[in-house]
This record gives sequence, structure tokens and C-alpha cells, in this order.
Amino acid sequence: MARLGVGIGWRPEIADAVERLPGLDWVEVVAENICPDHLPDSLVRLRERGVRVVPHGVSLGIGGADRPDPAKLAALGERAVALGAPLVTEHIAFVRTSSPPLEAGHLLPVPRTRDALDVLCENVRIAQDALPVPLALENIAALFSWPDEELTEGQFLTEVVERTGVRLLIDVANLHTNRVNRGEDPAAVLDAIPLEALAYVHVAGGVEKGGVWHDTHAHPVPPVVLDLLAGLCSRVDPPGVLLERDDDFPPEAELAGELTAIRAVLTAPALPGAAGAPALPAAADVPDVPGAPEAPGAADVPEAPGAADVPGAAGAADVPGAAEAVGVAPDSGSVEAARTRVGLGQAALLSALVAGTPVPEGFDRRRIRVQARALAAKRADVVAKVAPELPGILGGADPYREAFLAYAKGRPMTGGYRRDALDFAEHLLVRNLPADAAARRRLTAWWRERAGVRPPRGVVNWARTLFGRAA
Repeated sequence: MARLGVGIGWRPEIADAVERLPGLDWVEVVAENICPDHLPDSLVRLRERGVRVVPHGVSLGIGGADRPDPAKLAALGERAVALGAPLVTEHIAFVRTSSPPLEAGHLLPVPRTRDALDVLCENVRIAQDALPVPLALENIAALFSWPDEELTEGQFLTEVVERTGVRLLIDVANLHTNRVNRGEDPAAVLDAIPLEALAYVHVAGGVEKGGVWHDTHAHPVPPVVLDLLAGLCSRVDPPGVLLERDDDFPPEAELAGELTAIRAVLTAPALPGAAGAPALPAAADVPDVPGAPEAPGAADVPEAPGAADVPGAAGAADVPGAAEAVGVAPDSGSVEAARTRVGLGQAALLSALVAGTPVPEGFDRRRIRVQARALAAKRADVVAKVAPELPGILGGADPYREAFLAYAKGRPMTGGYRRDALDFAEHLLVRNLPADAAARRRLTAWWRERAGVRPPRGVVNWARTLFGRAA
């Protein structure tokens, strides 16, 4: 298994600081934000220095009811080859449904049921066959639980590994999140899972609001998360540990200090039987507070050899139990039936979260409201990043956010964030907004420049007329 060492998530906002960090072994980049043919100079320089780069996907939705999108798998594989990566990583999550077509814009937990496990395992096999390097899957942070689950987190992760040979990316910050939000014991998860399949570890910060822990990646790593890292290290020598930071980036010295704290945990004498921090009580009654779940970052990297050329880039056969797991799968008919059942449940939940339909029976309604607000807030933040002109046109961050959240209520995202930005602009223009005429002209010009070639609609003709009058 490839030894990675201590690394940090590469983001454009801290690219210069990352290059200066002492003793950096590797970086992780968000796969969707990389163009293999146009890699940032900073990442090129890091690779030339021998710093490894691992692409981390956030949009595959491998836990969804549908089979993985071949185009997304191909794109992930291209990035792995371009980076010379020893592996690629993704999340055990669903992010969209196809019927109806809805996008969450964030990672949502899959139900820990036999149906969902069968679907996930088949999706993992499809992904493994398509990717040129090994795949590792991350446990995610969740604000809510599914009703009527049949497996614990540890059992679910263990079965995925045993049936597919996939590796694990264990996020200890997510273990803490799930302890607070879902009452799950991190030590029990670490005791149950096959740590010989561990690819690497994530460490990140968050914040508690009203009894809910939000995995923000925008706060310092708290001691309780470092304690969980120590508990994991008492069980296994992790091949790699990575610090994630996606927003509110601190000074360079603070980032270096967090990496130093991680190294101190890794080099500390192991305590026999250490199990991490003491268990915290679950949040029983959750108020309606907006959340801020982890957001995608950004990154890029240069050309390199494929998996076969990278020392330590092993396949599924290197994971104990993988050979025995080959072919151990339900028949195709039963998996298809499971896909249908899983798809119906995920569609009902996602519709409640992003389209305002009733919350399915058995879910904690307060938690679902918290998650819905978190998704809307994150959607607003990401649209502002992909279309940074919009807040300026609308008079600042606060007016933009107010207008976007009003637009998003009951209008689910179906075509990605850039499409969402265009649809938001159309929504405003159709309503003769913003009220200021000069701002409206700027928004019209912005929309026309980015709408591209598409079939004319009423709003297109209206905008052309308005723009013509304003010229």
C-alpha cells in the first residue's frame, strides 16, 4: 500500500502557502476542479519537487441508486493518470437522483440497509473496472440518520471492503460529526472495520451550532478530532494523513501549526487500548439553525505515469479478503429490484430537502430542516464562487444571499452550479429585478454573455429587448 505521509488539501487560495509548508509529503486536490491539460503552475512545481498528488472526487455519487456515470468515471481516471496518482478517492454518498432529476449539491448519507449495500457494492465494482488506479471510499459526515437501518457503520464499511476489495479513506472529523449528530461511537467503528484496507486519513475542523456539529472545513482542527486520530493510530499505522481546509483560510503559520500537531500525534508513543476521545451525548432536540456542510475546494496537477508505474499502487487483490470476495454478489435481478427500492427512498428524501415536498415517514423532521437549510446555504455559496460577479451586481453578499435563497426555495438544482447561476439570473430578470436599472442592465449583459447558444425562450427575447433599449 502506498505510503503518503503528511499532507494538506491543495486549494488555489492557499497555493503559495502550501508550496512553502515545510516537510510536506503530498497534497490532495478536488478532482472536479482540475483540467488535466491546464494544471496550475503551483501544482506543477509541487510535483516536480516530488510531492505526490491524489485526486479526490465529490460528485460521483457512488452510493446512489443509478450506476456510476461513465463520463464521470472517465474524467476521474484521466485526472489520476495526469497526476501520476497512486489511487483516487470518493465518498460513500449519494448526490443526485435521476427520477426525478434532482441534484443535492452535497454529499448525503446512504441508508445502511442490505438493499443499499448491494447497490453500492455493484457500483464500486463498476467504478473499479473503469478506473486505472485503485479506489478508496470515504465515510461521510451526516446531519441525520435514515430510519430502519439494518447495519451499523462498522458493519456497512466492513461488508463493502470484504465484497469489493475497495480501500477506505477514514475521516476522523466525520467520525466526530456522526458521534454528535447521530450518537455513533467512533471507537466502535474503528474496532469493527478492516484497518488493513486503510488508504489514508482525513483530519478537519468544524463547529457546533445548537447541538449540531457542522463539518465546515473552515475552522481549526479541535482537540477532540486529534484525539480520534490518536485512537486510530493506536490501532494501525496510517499510510497517510491529510489536513482539509476549504474556507476562511488562516495565516500560513497557523496551517503549519496544524500540520505540526498532526505529526505530533503520529509520532507519539502508542497507548495500548486507546480508543480516542470519550463518547459525547447525541443531540436529541435540534433547533432550526442554518448549517454549513463541507464544501468542495479546487485544484489541479501535471502529467505523470499510470498506476502501474507508481510504487505501492496496489490493486484490490492486496486487500485481505478481496480475492475471496470476487464473485460474491447478489444476482442481477435482485440488484435491479434493490436499485428501484433505493431509488424511491432517495428520491423522496432529496425532494423533501431541495424541493420542499413532505418529509418521508420516519425521518427526524427538525434534522431534515437543518439539512435543507444547509444545502441551500451551500448552494448559494458555491454559485457565488462560480459566478463571483453576481454578488457585486446585486449590491453585496447579503442582498445576493437573500435573493438567491428566495429563488432556491422550491427550485431544485438540476444541471450543476453554472446552470444554476444562469437560471438564477433569468429568475431575477423575468421579475424585473434588481430594482436598480443600472444593476439590471449589468445583470442582463452578464446573462447574455454566458447563456451561449441555446433555444430561444420568452426570457431570452425579453432580455434582448431590454438590452437593446439600454444600449
